Amino acid sequence: MKIKCEVCKTEYALPNDTTCPVRCAVCGNVWTPPRANRRSGIMVFIASLCALLAATIFAVAVIVTSRRDDPNKRPLVATITDVSTINEDENTPKIVVKGTVTNRSDDIYGLPDLIIVLYDAAGAPVVRQKFMPSATLLDAGQSVEFSHTLSGIEGGVKRVSVELMEAEQGGTK
Repeated sequence: MKIKCEVCKTEYALPNDTTCPVRCAVCGNVWTPPRANRRSGIMVFIASLCALLAATIFAVAVIVTSRRDDPNKRPLVATITDVSTINEDENTPKIVVKGTVTNRSDDIYGLPDLIIVLYDAAGAPVVRQKFMPSATLLDAGQSVEFSHTLSGIEGGVKRVSVELMEAEQGGTK
């Protein structure tokens, strides 16, 4: 173990088990060196075990999260059943999007807001419009229908999709 005199800073090398007072050969200062920090084998084993446990928990969390992000594993699924255009006024065409939200799980889920997205021919979103579905809760295995009308839409819409607000999932038509 290496120690320094507290007064003149002279360095000494002592055996690790030294516990008696030491006198500096240069200035004569007497002090008791601090005990050497020894890590027992059991503490190193416990620390290694904790690190292994943390790594295992992290790996399981990543696997579970990746499975939840799989569209086939999501509990709520929004699908479009019909898209139609109506012209009440000759100047303002309206797009009516109809569909269903289905709960594929065995639990009750709160229904998030839905987002209708209209895309142009290049695949770029032209309009994103959020709306609330008619139901707030969806029981296990149940479905709820929705219908939303978008007005003031210019031509050039080539694709329509619906997404769940929280999960950003959905079907296209």
